Amino acid sequence: MLVYQDLVTGDELLSDSFPYKEFLDGALWEVDGKWVIQGAVDVDIGANPSAEGGGDDEGVDDQAVKVVDIVDTFRLQEQPAFDKKQFVTYMKRYIKVLTPLLEGEAQEKFKKTIEPATKFLLSKLSDLQFFVGESMKDDATLVFAYYKDGAADPTFLYLPHALKEIKC
Repeated sequence: MLVYQDLVTGDELLSDSFPYKEFLDGALWEVDGKWVIQGAVDVDIGANPSAEGGGDDEGVDDQAVKVVDIVDTFRLQEQPAFDKKQFVTYMKRYIKVLTPLLEGEAQEKFKKTIEPATKFLLSKLSDLQFFVGESMKDDATLVFAYYKDGAADPTFLYLPHALKEIKC
């Protein structure tokens, strides 16, 4: 199994359990998320509660919760939305933080692809949700989510150069 960690914080952000598609010539990875229901498992043990003297209110008080699989699996923390000025400021600071962590060819590819990635993200800014890993550090890599035209499930966008592949 492969796990992808944030180069800046070490937080796990993705794994190969969630296949990605390269987008914008590798500037972004696109991953499909799904809404799933957690909790409230209805188990039929074959007993007849009315014959056993049980009532309708007997049993476990489980609550079903709808979560997005990627957010839940990697304990991503949603962040407040950015306006254009805040987002550009974040990206400039982030580029300064990430660039020294990359070496040689990876650094060159990042420098070539970060501009188209930023432009695409800016064009979708009002539709994006922003997430960071569970450490919630200030310089953490953002994970972006949005809903494609009419989709019921979110699509996540990752900056691949900010991810370190770890074999488990």
